[in-house]
Amino acid sequence: MELTLIRHAIAVDGPDDAARPLSKKGRRRFEQSVKTLDELGFRFDKVLHSPKVRAVETAELLAPLCDGELASTALLARAPDVALWELLEGDRLAVVGHEPHLSSLLSWLVTGEPTGGNFELKKGAVAQLVGEPGPAGMKLRSLLQPRVLRR
Repeated sequence: MELTLIRHAIAVDGPDDAARPLSKKGRRRFEQSVKTLDELGFRFDKVLHSPKVRAVETAELLAPLCDGELASTALLARAPDVALWELLEGDRLAVVGHEPHLSSLLSWLVTGEPTGGNFELKKGAVAQLVGEPGPAGMKLRSLLQPRVLRR
């Protein structure tokens, strides 16, 4: 399985965390990142995303790379657990979520410990893993920070 973890793009500040949309800068930059991902051959059978507006909008920008559906799950708006792992299926899945939860998920999948790695996922970062979802069941293929994706 190819699993791609994507942190949402830059969002506006606001009092209602769940309702914060992407900023113009965040949208523009992530659109550039999607073009680079397309050039690199990234494709997804499905994109799972957090229900928070900034994650929904980031997932929508990934739609040209997705051959299937975009689906929301509240499991991506909290710390990773077994229930989330059960959703990680298919050949090419992308998930769009938030920090610190994505870094914890990445660490858990690669090292077997939710705090076993020191991974930093900046807004708009992309981490691609291969293997079987589960503790230490996957290998990190690439970690692309947003600055690299925009070059």
